[in-house]
Amino acid sequence: MPAVKHDIPHILLVNPWIHDFAAYDFWAKPLGLLYLAAIVRKHGFSVTYLDCLDRFHPRAPQTDPFARYGRGPYLKVSITKPPGLGDVSRTYSRYGIKSAWFREDLQSIPRPDLILITSGMTYWYPGVRETIDVLKNAYPKTPLVLGGVYATLCMPHALRRSGADRVFSGFGAADILQIAADATGFQVKPAFDPEDLSTYPYPALDLQKKTGYVPILTSTGCPFRCAYCASGLLTPRHTQRAPESVVEEMRFWRNVHGIRDFVFYDDALLVDPENHAIPLFEGIRRLETDIRIHTPNAVHIRKITGKLADLLFQAGVKTLRLGLETAEDEPHPSLDSKVTLEEFRQAATRLLKAGFEKEQVGAYLLIGLPGQRMEAVNQSIRTVKQCGLTPVPAYYTPIPGTALWAAAVASSRYDLASDPVFTNNAVFPCQKEPFSWNTVSLIKQAVDQGEAF
Repeated sequence: MPAVKHDIPHILLVNPWIHDFAAYDFWAKPLGLLYLAAIVRKHGFSVTYLDCLDRFHPRAPQTDPFARYGRGPYLKVSITKPPGLGDVSRTYSRYGIKSAWFREDLQSIPRPDLILITSGMTYWYPGVRETIDVLKNAYPKTPLVLGGVYATLCMPHALRRSGADRVFSGFGAADILQIAADATGFQVKPAFDPEDLSTYPYPALDLQKKTGYVPILTSTGCPFRCAYCASGLLTPRHTQRAPESVVEEMRFWRNVHGIRDFVFYDDALLVDPENHAIPLFEGIRRLETDIRIHTPNAVHIRKITGKLADLLFQAGVKTLRLGLETAEDEPHPSLDSKVTLEEFRQAATRLLKAGFEKEQVGAYLLIGLPGQRMEAVNQSIRTVKQCGLTPVPAYYTPIPGTALWAAAVASSRYDLASDPVFTNNAVFPCQKEPFSWNTVSLIKQAVDQGEAF
């Protein structure tokens, strides 16, 4: 193992394995962790980043990082299903690099003074736990701090079950330097404003071995409080970054690293468009380069005017996802109040008129809600197709702390409150009946044909 330089504290940041019935790299990067890596590196710490989901690990089969706009499948190996999910007729897998590769990578780096590990979906925590077990075996005396989505939404469970020495809630940019100082004694003053996204260093994507795309954050949080969504719990305050700083970051990644595909991670990209989205996309359009933009996080339909639809198309948006959630005839104030059906129809017309093809524009439809009727799902799918767009099923994940949580607990065949693993949307946890492939097949038929139920 390389010698440790005691004068410069060394921080290891780790993106853990996923344990799930299905997982795919739909532009998935641990952006929060990569921001923290950039922050501590900017302030003088030595940094190593290991990604257990790395599709381009040196020992993995080599593929083109720019294919499919940068998306692609993870490596995987079948593993035993968690207790309580043994009756689910799906294969459960560890997604990511082989465990032997991870252990070898850990042996090749300097001993860390602090380990930071992130977490994604709440029901992915078994992969987090396995990753932490390996890290603790390699570095039993090094303090390990867990953050991310699972750590924030399920902190009591994470404190009991994750194996981390400390569990941190929230984004962490404002606290990371103090966390690092507590672990290493290396005290520094912040050289950025944690309240101003425009002052942050660019996320440390250069630490990835290869990447075919760059995630971009232009805002944090969301002013809406939808009953099914965790955005307000993860980032309570909605803040927006200066549009010109976003454009300059995109220029940097395009000119210096040759990146064409940019993925906007925002939960509220189109909020206050006159002051944010419009100047942002006007600036992107002026770059006059061959970039492509994707918005896997749903954008707010109500804000899509004819002017904005034209601007999105001209700026290079290639993949656009809309947050419809349901297209039933009756409004659903218990879910959200973001958009009416007529506003959706108007937005669809404007986007198609601007030049978008139906394959480019998908409307997310929540499926598997407590008490949801299949006919309602079918009606929503038909409506989206009639408007000339693509219905995109978004299977509902119950999230503690949201307004729908109590209804989800009451409707589930599992004891959701006892273990986050039961909230996995792949098993339709809010159905009373056991998981059936027939349900999945019917939904796919409806999306493909417009009529299946």
